[in-house]
Amino acid sequence: MEKLDARIRNHDREIEKMCNFHHQGFVDAITELLKVRTDAEKLMGQVTDTNRRLQEAGREVTAQTEEVIRCRIQQRNMATTVEKLQLCIPVLEMYSKLKEQLESKRYYAALKTMGQLEKVYIPRVSQYRFCQIMAENLPRLREEIKEISMSDLKDFLESIRKHSDKVGETAMRQAQQHRTFNSAVAKQASMGHYTKPVYSLNGRTHTHTHNGLMMDHDTGDEEEADEEILTAQDLVDFSPVYRCLHIYTVLGDRETFENYYRKQRKKQARLVLQPQANMHETVEGYRRYFNQIVGFFVVEDHILHATRGLVTRAFTDELWNMALSKIIAVLRTHSSYCDDPDLVLELKNLIVIFADTLQGYGFPVNRLFDLLFEVRDQYNETLLKKWALVFREIFELDNYSPIPVETEEEYKLVVSRFPFHDAEIEKQDFPKKLPMSQSVPQIYTQVKEFIYASLKFSESLHRSSTEIDDMLRKSTNLLLTRTLSSCLQNLIKKPHIGLTELVQIIINTTHLEQACRYLEEFITNITNVSPETVHTTRLYGLSTFKDARHAAEGEIYTKLNQKIDEFIQLADYEWGMAESDGRASGYLMDLINFLRSTFQVFTHLPGKVAQTACMSACKHLSTSLMQMLLDTELKQISMGAIQQFNLDVIQCESPGPVHGVGLVNVPCRLWPAYLQIPESEPSHCSGSTGEDEGHQ
Repeated sequence: MEKLDARIRNHDREIEKMCNFHHQGFVDAITELLKVRTDAEKLMGQVTDTNRRLQEAGREVTAQTEEVIRCRIQQRNMATTVEKLQLCIPVLEMYSKLKEQLESKRYYAALKTMGQLEKVYIPRVSQYRFCQIMAENLPRLREEIKEISMSDLKDFLESIRKHSDKVGETAMRQAQQHRTFNSAVAKQASMGHYTKPVYSLNGRTHTHTHNGLMMDHDTGDEEEADEEILTAQDLVDFSPVYRCLHIYTVLGDRETFENYYRKQRKKQARLVLQPQANMHETVEGYRRYFNQIVGFFVVEDHILHATRGLVTRAFTDELWNMALSKIIAVLRTHSSYCDDPDLVLELKNLIVIFADTLQGYGFPVNRLFDLLFEVRDQYNETLLKKWALVFREIFELDNYSPIPVETEEEYKLVVSRFPFHDAEIEKQDFPKKLPMSQSVPQIYTQVKEFIYASLKFSESLHRSSTEIDDMLRKSTNLLLTRTLSSCLQNLIKKPHIGLTELVQIIINTTHLEQACRYLEEFITNITNVSPETVHTTRLYGLSTFKDARHAAEGEIYTKLNQKIDEFIQLADYEWGMAESDGRASGYLMDLINFLRSTFQVFTHLPGKVAQTACMSACKHLSTSLMQMLLDTELKQISMGAIQQFNLDVIQCESPGPVHGVGLVNVPCRLWPAYLQIPESEPSHCSGSTGEDEGHQ
């Protein structure tokens, strides 16, 4: 403490020394300061006055400065606002554009706009609330577009379902016109008159684009007024499916769209392939059925080529194979109900056009042409049934008498319808008669009509001339050996057909048999296939007419014997008569007159047939007379009855009444029977009335 106090005292002495050293200067400074205070107060007054005057003078400047500052702030704010608006306005414009695109249903463009908004515009101004609202609305708008486009697709599917009939009708009509044109060109080329090609009936050249649809090229000013060739695009608006496909592609959901489209088209294919229950009744039913199917696959072919992967070739091939199996089954079923050959022929033409149309779009149709061979058999059956009615009507209306011709014109008319040539008849003067009846040229003409009808079915089947020739010959053989043969057999067996008609039938079949070679030449001429071809089928008409002739000959023998039996039943011998009347029995004279007239008709028959008929009649007559004598119920015969019977036999053996046809042989069979009767046998004859009375 003492040291501290000592140190303090040392410092105090130093301070005192310092103060004493500076005291005079301090006093001087105070004195000067006092002098300056007066000046300072004076200066203060002046400064205050100057400040007052300056404040008064700067008050207006301050106000103007504040106004400038405020304007500068506003200007800066406006520049910032403009800058921000320049960033927002494109966003708003794009959003407005998006709304307009949605209202005008430009959905694909709207999706592009959305993408630009999300990737480019909205990120620039994402800090603003309205942009956040926009960004939140975009997914909802995408879903709306997706739903709307799917609704449009459903409307499109419904539209093509309704328009398939029209599309198919147009496509088939174009295929038919193209086929007609090709046939005309081929015909002109074969005739050596080929001219400038014309590729359609309306004067336009048709070419196929990559999608298989027809395109038109005007060939001249005159054709501009013609009807335009319609395509699938003209009849169906494909924009919905294109738009929907693009939309789903942009949205990354293309696979869902493809699966939905293919599933719906498969369902529509099954509906299209279902035929109406009464489709077989009219050709229009078949036409509508084919039109719908063609329309369906024409649309699919267009979709296949116009879009990338919506449908594939494998998918369309699968659809076609399924459809083809169903079509063939349906046609087999419904064609079996057809009993009208004209309807079957129209069905065949429709199938050919149907097949040609789809073949033009790349679909395989070989199975359809194979089906046509089955339909051809059905067609032949209906033709045979139709011609059976025709033949029966001809036979019913025939008078079974030789054709009379009064003039050369009539003769030429008959010869033009039937190949008849006879030098002797041609030398005769008019009027004259041709040996066959009216049914012969009619039958011959109808057989040719049948061949023409069969040929109609063979056209457009893409078969060679040899195959067509074989078809015609086989169908003609069926007509001759089955239909005509059956009609002839039934005709011969009819009870109202008499001997005269049977004789005429034999004559008719002879001429028809001779005309078979002309039918062979007729088929050869229309098919241009030589009959010497190795595999050429021959006509079986010879056997048909021979069988019919043999049946008619047998029926002649039977009816002749039946007629003889009818006369024999009229015989009424008095086996106990005393003596003969001296003349032949009435029934026998009627029988001989009948045979005379009948054998006169037989002169038109071939010699062997006439001779056989006469011999058969003689044999049957002799047998009948023999049985009359040897009847077990006959107990006795008088000599008068024997004499009367002998007169009848003598009448039979006389060659005069029947012109020596053959009845002279009858006594050779009857006379031994007469000689074998013993006169002394009382049980069969007696020489006097008394003996007869005693016996009785």
